[in-house]
Amino acid sequence: MLERTGYLGLGSNVGDSEGHLRAALALLPTHGAQVIAVSSTYVTEPVGEILDQPDFLNAAVRIRTALEPEELLDACKAVEAERGRQFDLPRHSPRPLDVDLLLLDEIELVTDRLTLPHPEVRNRRFVLAPLLELDPDLTLPDGTVLAALPANEQRAERRAPLA
Repeated sequence: MLERTGYLGLGSNVGDSEGHLRAALALLPTHGAQVIAVSSTYVTEPVGEILDQPDFLNAAVRIRTALEPEELLDACKAVEAERGRQFDLPRHSPRPLDVDLLLLDEIELVTDRLTLPHPEVRNRRFVLAPLLELDPDLTLPDGTVLAALPANEQRAERRAPLA
């Protein structure tokens, strides 16, 4: 069975955000994603249509998995649901846990449900900073060096590591 390396983005801004992120680290292996490394946490402002909400606590994790991309997306959604995420709320609503599939080896994919690499990897400081902490030499499948991307102006205040 083929093992792949992937990167997930974790975020929370409802309830015990650090507890939700730690719980995700424990739940991911039960869904087929072995956690290999965990970034520090970063406090960031919300983005999207709903800006009147608490700041997010974000982190990134490197995983190993034998799951196919859409199976891994299903695993991420299952972890979110186990932590109380409601999927019938408007996009970018406050949430106890968000688990985004950012990168999976060199896979480039666009389906109705999933785009790899995640379309915001290039644009969001709260995604770039923890990814580069995990791997300063990380590149996208098209050869783009993430460290060479201009950091946007969004605040990303680094905090302590989760693990």
